[in-house]
Amino acid sequence: MPAAETPDPEPSCLDDPGCKLVWDVTGSVWFAEGSTYFLIKPATILLILLLAVLLRYLLHRTINRLVRSTSESRIPTVLRPLRERIPSTVPDAQAVVPERRRQRAEAIGSVLRSMTTLVVFAIAVLQILSELGFNLAPLLASAGIAGLALGFGAQTLVKDLLAGLFMLLEDQYGVGDMVDLGEATGVVEAVGLRITTVRDARGVLWYIRNGEIIRVGNKSQGWAMVVVDMPIGFARTEEATAVLRTAAASVAVDPELAPELVDPPEVLGVEQVTVDGSVIRTVAKTTAEGQFAVARELRRRLAEALENSGITADIVATRLYPRPSTPPGNGEPPQAEGETGQGGAT
Repeated sequence: MPAAETPDPEPSCLDDPGCKLVWDVTGSVWFAEGSTYFLIKPATILLILLLAVLLRYLLHRTINRLVRSTSESRIPTVLRPLRERIPSTVPDAQAVVPERRRQRAEAIGSVLRSMTTLVVFAIAVLQILSELGFNLAPLLASAGIAGLALGFGAQTLVKDLLAGLFMLLEDQYGVGDMVDLGEATGVVEAVGLRITTVRDARGVLWYIRNGEIIRVGNKSQGWAMVVVDMPIGFARTEEATAVLRTAAASVAVDPELAPELVDPPEVLGVEQVTVDGSVIRTVAKTTAEGQFAVARELRRRLAEALENSGITADIVATRLYPRPSTPPGNGEPPQAEGETGQGGAT
């Protein structure tokens, strides 16, 4: 009897390059027709996963190099603040900036790594589902509707995350900065994409959502201006100004305070005149870290200089024995309340 002829695979299988290749190599119909499900598609899925892992590795490596180069003072444009925070006149500015820049770069790098991982593997999952025969059109439409509903339902969360991301990119503040966020004023202890943690002067720990922060007053970036207003009563302004300038000059030459001064203290002169006398203003440009120490020492020396010169005694005397607002007529002392011009009450 003649040998039975080997059946050929289905025409649809022969139209598939993978199936035809398996048929030509093995000559097995069932293996060729089933190769799409247990050989070609698994290999394609494995290849997609390998490419996703490789792409993620390359992107993370690029981000890590970007973070490392930023920490080493080679500032990429994407991580550079919108304006320079510390002028070149501040002592040791180059020693202060890298640590702050390193913290900021690492925070941004962490966010970028998470975003790239999410995007790469989301695309990989969609490609795998397509290989398995899923219709992606309804899935993408459902995902779009779910994302829209989530966006409406979580507007506050999205607002907080976006505000936190832009806060990091613009370098508005960092851990250790003294900030004024409105109701909360203190030292920043933690910075996140959603929450900023601030501890105030009384030790209270404030948790502030980034989306609720409307304004930020940062007292730790760049330089600071110390302003001291000293009342001198009705003393001679020239004499008081000379005394204050001598005291301010002693602060400038103090070896402990000189490194914290950007410009030496300057007595500007009479700032305002009140019913209690004149007020003389003294200013000093300092580093952000040394502003409080300089301010305290400057106030102390100015007050001691006024006291040693005798001006403080004049101020106290003026307040204890104020000048009458309406001088009595004909040299007579002012009459007490209830007295009459005839020498007594009736």
